[in-house]
Amino acid sequence: MEILSIPLVISSIAIIITLLYASYRDYIERLVAFKTWYPMLVIGVPVALYTYATLILYEPRAAVGYIFLVAIFCAMFYFSSAYLHIFGGADAWAFIFITFLVPLYPILPLTGFPAIAFFPLTVLINAVILNLVVPIGLLIYNLAKRNRAPLFCLFTCYPVASEKLTESFGFIMEEFEECPKSAEAPEGFRRRFLTFGASIKRMVGGTRRMYTGDLRRNPQEYKKELALYKKAGHVWISYGVPFIIPITAGFITALVFGDILYVIIRFITGAM
Repeated sequence: MEILSIPLVISSIAIIITLLYASYRDYIERLVAFKTWYPMLVIGVPVALYTYATLILYEPRAAVGYIFLVAIFCAMFYFSSAYLHIFGGADAWAFIFITFLVPLYPILPLTGFPAIAFFPLTVLINAVILNLVVPIGLLIYNLAKRNRAPLFCLFTCYPVASEKLTESFGFIMEEFEECPKSAEAPEGFRRRFLTFGASIKRMVGGTRRMYTGDLRRNPQEYKKELALYKKAGHVWISYGVPFIIPITAGFITALVFGDILYVIIRFITGAM
């Protein structure tokens, strides 16, 4: 609806500015305070209420559909963060607020509207696709450095020298176990990579992997682990690019370019 375009564009600009700031804070500190969202909520909430009221008044059937989708998406992001631990808290709140504040496309993107013109869905799809750039880059990096690890780890993590471990951001992707010195374990410990299944099981079960930030903030609490890591010489950690950055990129590309996956599908099927 053209009547909603200008208010939604204003709200989107406020969201982009907030997401850019949140991305910066998350990259520097790996922490986004909840108050970070206040400025965009001050602007976005009145616009969102105006949007829903206008839809109910002029297109009640469409309003019911959008409100239903917004409720489902918000619940999904909250559940995925609070119970499945798939998203971090800041990532989940970013998606929840985007979903509530901008359910419609503010403007016609360069590639047109996708088959399902629900703007938050496009943001999510674009964020996931753009986030795949990092694993591909890591694979190239690890292959170039001749780093040896299971294929899953070559895509998702990289080795860091033990003395620089606390200066890095990421989750430890190896398990270390002390044992008697032997021919198989001359240094007195065994190490093994966390499998993809084990990582998912821990994430869903709420058992968080060792985080380098914890080692940095509480070195006395993790003296045993740090001693083992020092013996190891290097430790594999997951890449530390916060997901809030691809969310920001996904929002901007959704607004300007459109749905990346929809464009890919149209190109493959010859519909473009």
